[in-house]
Amino acid sequence: MRIYLVGGAVRDKLLGRTVADRDHVVVGARPEELLAQGYRPVGKDFPVFLHPRTGEEYALARTERKTGHGYHGFAFHADPGVTLEEDLARRDLTINAMAEAEDGSLVDPFDGARDLERRLLRHVSPAFVEDPVRLLRVARFAARFAPLGFSVAPETMALMQQMVRDGEVDHLVPERVWQETRKALGEAQPSAFLRVLRESGALAVLFPEVDALYGVPQRAEFHPEIDTGLHVEMVLDMAARIAPGSDVVGFCALTHDLGKALTPADVLPRHLGHEHAGVAPLQRLVARLKVPTEHATLAEQVCREHLNAHRAFELKPATVLRLLSSLDALRRPERLALFLAACEADKRGRLGHEHDAYPQAAYLRQARDAAAAVSSAPFVARGLQGPAIGEAMAAARVAAIAALCRPLA
Repeated sequence: MRIYLVGGAVRDKLLGRTVADRDHVVVGARPEELLAQGYRPVGKDFPVFLHPRTGEEYALARTERKTGHGYHGFAFHADPGVTLEEDLARRDLTINAMAEAEDGSLVDPFDGARDLERRLLRHVSPAFVEDPVRLLRVARFAARFAPLGFSVAPETMALMQQMVRDGEVDHLVPERVWQETRKALGEAQPSAFLRVLRESGALAVLFPEVDALYGVPQRAEFHPEIDTGLHVEMVLDMAARIAPGSDVVGFCALTHDLGKALTPADVLPRHLGHEHAGVAPLQRLVARLKVPTEHATLAEQVCREHLNAHRAFELKPATVLRLLSSLDALRRPERLALFLAACEADKRGRLGHEHDAYPQAAYLRQARDAAAAVSSAPFVARGLQGPAIGEAMAAARVAAIAALCRPLA
């Protein structure tokens, strides 16, 4: 029995990055041998075990054979005769198909280390086309490693384009699309995720609402980048800077301007009412991908209200209170923080505006604190009851917001 560290742990170690997860492959062993040593089985489709002390994953070396469409259309074979090279050959990218032996030596049959140096995301074998999830994974790795200068190898992009033409992407289940998308939105440069999907043709299949934004013009005095699709890319990357790792803010950034794709041609480049028009396509996307409620709810609020956040200094105190109440910000200030991060990303995600200040965020936080400080106690003491208490508290909150100092609109 021989044990190897494999996959992302080897890749990240060579890149000098922090190793988060350590996965292992066991060659020359049967399940009974691992069970006898105290390993706990967890794999449903193939033999995977957890180490009795570290909890790290140990999988028996295996091969796979395509049996049908989609992610589940595979048959797996694991026995002591499967070699390490055969196990590595079934992996997606060369940089993920390396192993480290127990003596520290590198096993690299597909030149993954060389591709790390060349900053290339390259497929291991033609079998790459058999699993459509791999297309999403490549786009996600692009989002992670784009800041290091990585790009997709031309021959790999050609395979991905072929997968889209062959309809393999159509068999992706919503849960896997969302799982990979959610991870990509939390990466350092999510715009690369969109660009890779778009170049492969998969964006139009998986995210037609987002794909439709490319080529839609905006007013150059407000959006020097002009193209709405490029704006969304910039907002995504700004969101990653403002709220690192937050896939919730990332999803809000991705979907905040979907309504601009619906603007009539004779109105362009203006987008009157796009914040309300964007709700319907957002809801379709959410339903199709089974997006979690937390993401969906906040994304809809950002879609509807981001312009109000931008013009916060112009809003009447009562309108500010309505905005805060719609976010449930008085009870849940963390919701306001996420909302403001997405709105700030929108405002700064424009060509030449990356370093703009966003004082609206500080004002809305102050307004929230002032409103939340209003208590029902004095009104109860005055003998008010029922709805009268709520009305009096609302009036007091409006007055508290009105008393705040704010820049002139």
